[in-house]
Amino acid sequence: MRTSLCDTLGIDRPIFGFTPSEHVAAAISRAGGLGVLGCVRFNDAAELAKVLDWMDENTDGRPYGVDVVMPAKVPTEGKAVDLDKLIPDGHKQFVERTLLKLGVPPLAGEARAGVLGWLHSVARSHVDVALEHPVKLIANALGSPPADVIAQAHDHGVLVAALAGTAEHARRHVANGVDIVVAQGYEAGGHTGEIASMVLVPEIVDAVDTPVLAAGGIGSGRQVAAALALGADGVWMGSYWLATEEYSQSLGESAMQQALVEATSSDTVRTRIYTGKPARLLKTRWTDAWAAEDAPQPLPMPLQNLLVAEAHDRISRANDPSVISMPVGQIVGRMDKIRPVAAVMDQLVEETAATLERLRAL
Repeated sequence: MRTSLCDTLGIDRPIFGFTPSEHVAAAISRAGGLGVLGCVRFNDAAELAKVLDWMDENTDGRPYGVDVVMPAKVPTEGKAVDLDKLIPDGHKQFVERTLLKLGVPPLAGEARAGVLGWLHSVARSHVDVALEHPVKLIANALGSPPADVIAQAHDHGVLVAALAGTAEHARRHVANGVDIVVAQGYEAGGHTGEIASMVLVPEIVDAVDTPVLAAGGIGSGRQVAAALALGADGVWMGSYWLATEEYSQSLGESAMQQALVEATSSDTVRTRIYTGKPARLLKTRWTDAWAAEDAPQPLPMPLQNLLVAEAHDRISRANDPSVISMPVGQIVGRMDKIRPVAAVMDQLVEETAATLERLRAL
């Protein structure tokens, strides 16, 4: 199972794995795919540099990439304390009241700062750090990066990818200089649009002359084969890697993995409560609270993330599967057990090959 992207990036399998865990990203690359490390959790560029140093040492010389978040519009550029003044007191009171109602205890120690990786300036520092390492790809979860960032990546011989939810988005990305378009359908976890993958992928393939990755609803070899049949050059998978042993090793969120393994494909909701932009999350008592009549409207990015950052920290430490706040796609219904990344990758490849062979025999 090889496409032109395999030769371009020096990988064995056209399977791109987005993950916030360096352990998962490295394992995906070692297994022949392209591990793509999400950088948004890093407030400190030095911390990201340290993790990328670790990636360099633990990928066995195999290629990897990074994913940054560069929102097109932010209310201001500055420090978290300045942005905090833009968050209404009523929203803060609702969050605290909801956590109390859900039985989520306060933090025993100091609260963490909001995730500053949503800020444009911090995302730029992530790019600068990444380009000091042998990354092969920089992806932007919110569309085309600025022209100077794309040029900066190209000057280092690094390809740029951008997520698209419509064919028009994809055309704009390519016009801006993006090398790979990730066609992310409605089923996907995290930030996602309103068009399902079965419709979106061929629309984008027909709209642009650059490689296209299919994203959203992919968790089996049959779905990989379907993506290739729709014209994609590979697949971009995010949610499926959450149910891996390496993810447990990296973040140790056992309650989260328990909730994912027990969930069905109906147990997700698309909402703005995570970042301020529409994102698909696991449906829990936390998301239900935000859907209640007395809940305030989510704030724009990055204010919503800053509002709920401490709440997410408290929820995570509470270790209660019923209130977990986690982006995940509808493919969660197939995530029924925790397995090593290598086992997941082998099954994907074997099932893809078997599916393509079955189709050839028709």
